[in-house]
Amino acid sequence: MAFAVLSPAWSSEPATLTSLHAVYALDNAQAARRIHAIFEATVIYSRGYERLLYVQDGNEAFFVSPPTTAEYLPGDRVMIKGDTQQSFRPLVVASDVTFLRHGDLPKPVPATFADLIRAKYDCRLVTVRASVRAADLVTSGSAGKRSSRLQLVMEGGHIEANLDSEDEWDLIDLLDDDVEITGAAAGKFDDKMQQTGVALYVSSIANVKILKNVNTHPWSLPLTRMDQVLAGYNVQDHTQRVRVRGTITYYQPGAAVVLQDGSRSLWITTHTRKPFRIGEVADAIGFPEAHDRTLNLADGEIQGTGIYAPLTPKQASWEQLAFWNNSRPDGHQNDLVSIDGEVVTDVREATQDVYVVVSDGRLFTAIYRHPREGVVPPMRKVPVGSKVRITGICTTDTNTVIPGQEVPFNILLRSVDDISLLASPSLLNVRNLIVLIGLLLLLLLAVGARGWVIERRVRNQNAAAAYIERKRSRILEEINGSRPLAEIIEEITELVSFRLDGAPSWCEIFDGAQLGNRPAELSSFRVVSETIPARSGPPLGMIRAAFDPRTHARAAESEMLSRSAGLATLAIETRRLYSDLRHRSEFDLLTDVHNRFSLDNYVDRQIEKARESASVFGLIYIDLNDFKQVNDVYGHQVGDLYLQEAAKRMKRQLRGFDMLARLGGDEFAVILPAVHNHAEVEEIALRLERSFDAPFAFEGCILNGSASLGIALYPEDGATRDSLLSSADAAMYVAKQTKKNGHPSSRDSQKQEVTHRERT
Repeated sequence: MAFAVLSPAWSSEPATLTSLHAVYALDNAQAARRIHAIFEATVIYSRGYERLLYVQDGNEAFFVSPPTTAEYLPGDRVMIKGDTQQSFRPLVVASDVTFLRHGDLPKPVPATFADLIRAKYDCRLVTVRASVRAADLVTSGSAGKRSSRLQLVMEGGHIEANLDSEDEWDLIDLLDDDVEITGAAAGKFDDKMQQTGVALYVSSIANVKILKNVNTHPWSLPLTRMDQVLAGYNVQDHTQRVRVRGTITYYQPGAAVVLQDGSRSLWITTHTRKPFRIGEVADAIGFPEAHDRTLNLADGEIQGTGIYAPLTPKQASWEQLAFWNNSRPDGHQNDLVSIDGEVVTDVREATQDVYVVVSDGRLFTAIYRHPREGVVPPMRKVPVGSKVRITGICTTDTNTVIPGQEVPFNILLRSVDDISLLASPSLLNVRNLIVLIGLLLLLLLAVGARGWVIERRVRNQNAAAAYIERKRSRILEEINGSRPLAEIIEEITELVSFRLDGAPSWCEIFDGAQLGNRPAELSSFRVVSETIPARSGPPLGMIRAAFDPRTHARAAESEMLSRSAGLATLAIETRRLYSDLRHRSEFDLLTDVHNRFSLDNYVDRQIEKARESASVFGLIYIDLNDFKQVNDVYGHQVGDLYLQEAAKRMKRQLRGFDMLARLGGDEFAVILPAVHNHAEVEEIALRLERSFDAPFAFEGCILNGSASLGIALYPEDGATRDSLLSSADAAMYVAKQTKKNGHPSSRDSQKQEVTHRERT
């Protein structure tokens, strides 16, 4: 009886909310019931053409979606009628907004970045202090209206301010200024209404107060070389590490992992290669980042819990995955989903397999990325036209996001088994229907023939596109391989010729060769050129193509040459970078002789060679006497010049197959592979010692240098690298001590003299 009495009350509609406070007190679960509300509030910001309305009463505020594009002034008192709706925080979808009177604005509250990023003052009128990093005019895509957008840096992070001003000169004057801005606090969100940034909505340039004006106009700054722009780079990142838990729904060792917990999911970049199982519950630690309206963790570390709880993918349509709602938390970014469709085509690329699928008449791609290590499984061949179910992680192209509109998406496959075949291709396809109609209706033979020609042309274009993509993928693989650079450049020019219908193409490398198919007489051709740019510094060369002068220029010519120039840049700079890194790893940067790493490897090879041929080789250990005194008295610059000149003199005393290496500081070593006894080693050591006889002159100074030498012979003085070096070092030490104890040579008995010359 009690249930019968109370159930009508429970099932009745909620009472109408009559104040802003009543709406503000709701949580999202309550707001989702679409409770009717009628209340008064003060407008703190309005942008009618984008249907933005922020209202406040006391210390409480929220967003209202107005029914029209009517404009309201900050301070207007309005009556709002509408229904509640869940979002980041509850909002009201208004059916009517009525102007009552104009009054005073609420007093803005000072806010820090920590307050804003935690949404402490969400939708309230706030005042912030920041420095202006960028100021630009933007145009609304829907209404064509122009406004200003400021990129600001506060103590703690970056925020964005949307300013209702079209004055470009005001924006230029704001750059680098310290300002105080008053506006409505808001956020930037992903498709699940998770906050990814901070935004302010400012109604007038009058609400931007300059606290400190820079003395130097930004456009009067001195020019900086492009390869030195990082000289002014300075970032202090105090982001705190966080820990999350969820079920692993995607894992690519050494690259990324996706954790999902209910309707929330997170992309985590990681370098770990530990074996994890899809469906295992795991913890992740990392540093939160937000880029292009997406949340992720960077530098993540993953730890499994041992609990296996796989998730069931959510079945979704193309419209559900592509639609980006700016007010409801029902997006699918990084979620495990399933979608049905029909295979259009597939292609294997260098690092991934791509399947193009049509669902509800709209295209999307399913991508399986090859494992970075181990064996790459064969591509799963799915007949074109097959009905399939694709399961994987939904990723959206957030660079093209316009809230409230459809955006492209991809499905990341965990394995080739994520493609389930639902039905084989139907025999009732477009081609068969055309053939049938052609047989039955002879009058439409011409139309059928035309359709066949068009279809053939499309197939040829698709085949050409597939060939170009395979060729490009192979070139990218060879750039990272061992194939000679000249052959790679020639293959790039062949690709240009194929794409441009056989037009001769060649490449001119500015400090190198001319490669490709260059006509002997260019005056009878129309030549199109594209610069091969460098990432820094002057261009690397030119790539050209020659055409019949009677033809007209096409967009495809510049596009293909530009793409090929990018490939050439990658090939040339990759090889140059490899050569430079190899030289740096094997040679001393100061003296340009071999370093300790090269010496160790060379000694090991000589030992192996000597063991095989029962031969010997020599080692000389050299220490520059009183080098510390040169540094202490005349500075490290003179000391560096002394080391460089000493290395040059010693190198001139050696044979072409001898190796001179700098071990560090003032110590050098020489490997003599073609000697037979101590006497030959001593003869070369004497030449090295005498190379210091002539004075050293540089920087207005004359120095008389000397060196102590110790020799060792393999295998007599040592059978291993370490023992051989130790023997030579000990011999050198004995020689040095002998000189110090009063038994120096006639030349070494003279104290090192240093004479200053007056600098001119």
